[in-house]
Amino acid sequence: MVMLAEIPKVNLLGIDVHKMWMQEVIGLVEQRIEERRPLLLGVVNVAKLVNSRKNSQLKASVADADVVLADGAGVVWLSRWTGDPLPERIAGIDVMYRLFERADEKHYRVYFLGAKPKVVQEVVAYVERKYPGVQVAGFRDGYFKEEESADVAEAIRESKADILFVAMTSPKKENFLSRWSSTMDVPICHGVGGSFDVVAGVVKRAPLWMQRLGLEWLFRVMQEPRRMWKRYLVTNSIFIWLAIKEVVRMRLKANKRLDVSQ
Repeated sequence: MVMLAEIPKVNLLGIDVHKMWMQEVIGLVEQRIEERRPLLLGVVNVAKLVNSRKNSQLKASVADADVVLADGAGVVWLSRWTGDPLPERIAGIDVMYRLFERADEKHYRVYFLGAKPKVVQEVVAYVERKYPGVQVAGFRDGYFKEEESADVAEAIRESKADILFVAMTSPKKENFLSRWSSTMDVPICHGVGGSFDVVAGVVKRAPLWMQRLGLEWLFRVMQEPRRMWKRYLVTNSIFIWLAIKEVVRMRLKANKRLDVSQ
């Protein structure tokens, strides 16, 4: 049995990230579904680390997650540079596909929330075709007003889902899960960002070699240069500067401890 309090963490730019392997995550998910106990999965990438420094609501929402995983290669690299390495990158979309497989095997009930109406319908059709053992508890798009959130949460509660995937942008995704996860009474809540667009074929995912080199952001820019180039240029530049400062700070701290011990 996995105990959350026993899972080691590393603090990166003010965010605690859990040091887990994918198989440990899936094992914890299965345990919580069997026990009908809630588990809110969160992920952080470079953009979220940077944005959470100025967006206190986003930072608080990320902190509300029971488990926070390293979605981006840059997050894993930073942990290594600071001397407290994460075991591997665990992308939110990869967790989603692994949970599709488990739901297929164990007939879990899954609710799909987010993206445009046509996209979420395509995702449900894909899952029903590819993973026939999955029980679709329900679905709806992510274009609802704040005042409709309570009704959305109630509909999900009534679906009696085992797993909820939320495909909305940050910080709306994190804020919705933080605010309504207890109301929805779903054992596993997982925010998957733009993953529904990938499943539906609206957006292509970067080739595996680009994923391994941490170049998925470049692939996004190549697909949507006008919309994405400035966002990634600014975010990545800020991250590099913050990472350098963090590494220097950790090295100075380590040297100070060494001097004291001597």
